[in-house]
Amino acid sequence: MSVKQRSRFSGLRITRGALIVAGLELGLSLVWLLSDLATRASLSQWLEATPAHVFQQGRVWTLATGVFLERDFIALILHVTVLWMFVPTLERFWGTNRFYRFVAITSLVGTLAGCAFGLVTGQMDAPISGLNPFIYASIVAFGIVYARQPVQFFGVLPLTGRQLMYGFIAFLALFVVATQAWENGVAFAAAMVAAAVMTSKRWSPGLAWKRWRIARARAHLKVVAGGKGHVPPTRDEHKWLN
Repeated sequence: MSVKQRSRFSGLRITRGALIVAGLELGLSLVWLLSDLATRASLSQWLEATPAHVFQQGRVWTLATGVFLERDFIALILHVTVLWMFVPTLERFWGTNRFYRFVAITSLVGTLAGCAFGLVTGQMDAPISGLNPFIYASIVAFGIVYARQPVQFFGVLPLTGRQLMYGFIAFLALFVVATQAWENGVAFAAAMVAAAVMTSKRWSPGLAWKRWRIARARAHLKVVAGGKGHVPPTRDEHKWLN
């Protein structure tokens, strides 16, 4: 295989960060799906994020462990597909460290917002689990970073990155309204807003911090004319001839 062919097929490989995230969710979720009912109940009690677990029982670690516990096998397949098709592009663009920060922030914001809304509505046992908030946040990030990038949706429907983002947002809105899964809807919305803030050049906190530091550094800069005791050289008019 030539170097050109290898570079062409290298884009199909999943990146290290995406592979680790997919492996964590796939491993924990398969353990839950293949267990008996008693084991499932025990795992959910200690690992799954719900308003009751987080706010009543103080199991705040479920905000992190619940991210990798997906109870729906179809959703699990969708997560792995997105982690293979779209997410590696973002990781290559950002780098693995920034990608991990994106996963952590969008997942935490989404899960915490969903649990908080469940506390308000009184749905204390509503589960906010799985990588769904991060998955939909990554679609938003892809639509912002690669707004004009052509995308073949499942190899059939030609779209741009922005059109793909709007399509997923419309689908999610219809899904939440049809199923009345308001807690999960709030979790998805919060994670997508966090993704938009993190990837937007206008609203990104990281870029705002860098602009502030640059402006502060410029405010302390002064133009110094040669230093103390410097005598400017005199020009010899007779040296230069036209």
